[in-house]
Amino acid sequence: MHLIIIFALRFLVMYKKFLFAILILLIAFAYSCQKKDIVSDDSSLKLEFSNDSIIFDTVFTTLGSATHRLMIYNNSNSRLKISNIMLEGGGSSKFRLNFDGESGSNFSDIEINGNDSLFLFAKVTINPTDANSPFVVEDQLRFLTNGNEQSVKLVAWGQNANYILADTYTPGFPPYKIVADSLETINWTSEKPYVIYGYAVINSYGKLTIEAGAKIYFHENSGLWAYADGLLKVYGTQENKVHFLGDRLEQDYAELPGQWDRIWLMEATPGENHEIQNAIIENGFIGLQAESFLRQAENQLILHNVEVQNMKGIGLFTRLYNVTSTNTLLANCGGYCLALTMGGNYDFKHTTIANYWPYSVRNTPSVFLNNYSVDTLDNIIPYPFNLSIGNSIIYGYNSDEFETDMDGGADSTYFFDHCILKTQRNTSDLSIFNSVLRNEDPLFLNYHDNDYRIDTLSPAIGYGDPAIGNSVPFDLIGNQRTPLPDLGVYQFIPGQDGDD
Repeated sequence: MHLIIIFALRFLVMYKKFLFAILILLIAFAYSCQKKDIVSDDSSLKLEFSNDSIIFDTVFTTLGSATHRLMIYNNSNSRLKISNIMLEGGGSSKFRLNFDGESGSNFSDIEINGNDSLFLFAKVTINPTDANSPFVVEDQLRFLTNGNEQSVKLVAWGQNANYILADTYTPGFPPYKIVADSLETINWTSEKPYVIYGYAVINSYGKLTIEAGAKIYFHENSGLWAYADGLLKVYGTQENKVHFLGDRLEQDYAELPGQWDRIWLMEATPGENHEIQNAIIENGFIGLQAESFLRQAENQLILHNVEVQNMKGIGLFTRLYNVTSTNTLLANCGGYCLALTMGGNYDFKHTTIANYWPYSVRNTPSVFLNNYSVDTLDNIIPYPFNLSIGNSIIYGYNSDEFETDMDGGADSTYFFDHCILKTQRNTSDLSIFNSVLRNEDPLFLNYHDNDYRIDTLSPAIGYGDPAIGNSVPFDLIGNQRTPLPDLGVYQFIPGQDGDD
């Protein structure tokens, strides 16, 4: 009897322990399930993505589409709810999303477990022959999670063109792609436009030639860069100019500055000169930047029949360089139209510099000259400077469109010969100002419409030096300017505005 009682008591104790263990397991299981099912609202938790941008780099030749996959990661231990996934462009976007078998532009209340991931597919459909399409089609894919907004950029090509996409990322440099490598000569034609996304780079001892009629479109923050000892040759003609501009084709962007960055030139291949003929450069940040980089440039930038206008910063900017220019128009810049700095040698004939910048207050003059740099210890390092500018016009809204900042430690001269110059300076020194018309309005035909031909009563008519005119016998659009040359890039032609 005692044995039976002892056995029963032991069984009861073991049974209670078993029940207790089962209870603990059930509680733990319930807790884990509850934790897994609870959606965290912690605002510090964010999603991660397989890419921060999706680039559809297929160049379509017919109506077509392409699809890319995006991985969405929840690397936290908590379950999250993505309140919204949407295309910023909404229903009008060229892109479409596909999630869990459903297509659309907007998805809501999508839950993702901790340490889990989701697939999202993005698709674009484009007719590349549609001339109304932009060259670069963009949208943003936006995610809203616990009040955090995150985005992934979508980029596709909208028209048939030669697309140059940056593929190199070096600290301290903008993203770039080498388009003419060392000892390589590359020729860009007018057959299809070129669209640059990032920087197109001419490497040391590489050469890029651009033929007449070519159109070069730059995306935001993009540019063309001839690295030290690289070489750029632009050969437009009077009838077929080479055009450098932003890639936005809408009418609202036709004259909007700051759409792209710059054309950036360092010292050219030894024994060669950078050369730009018959070209239009517009709507960027800096039109042309030419500077010595590895050594002081011995070669030149040669400009002939070049128009640079609507630059948010500077039209032509140099650092210790050499420029020879004929028939160059520099107009409407938010900073300087012409900034020649750190010395150099410059010869400008038949130049029109007109700054009627309409977008903001401009506190800088149209022309700025400087002959020194400053080192890291704030020591001034002067360089020789020489400028000759003849048969030219420098005018604009400001009371003084000419400023210098010169150090006496280097030989520096500048000479204005037969010019209209808007300035508050005394121009009686004939060694600097010869036959200069001070503050006389050149009477441009219509500067509001960027028409810088001169009107019937302009004081610029016939005021040029014939010797200078003979060296540049035709104006920017091919009119004969001899034997009585006018000032600036345009020769006055009776009836040019359609009036008798």
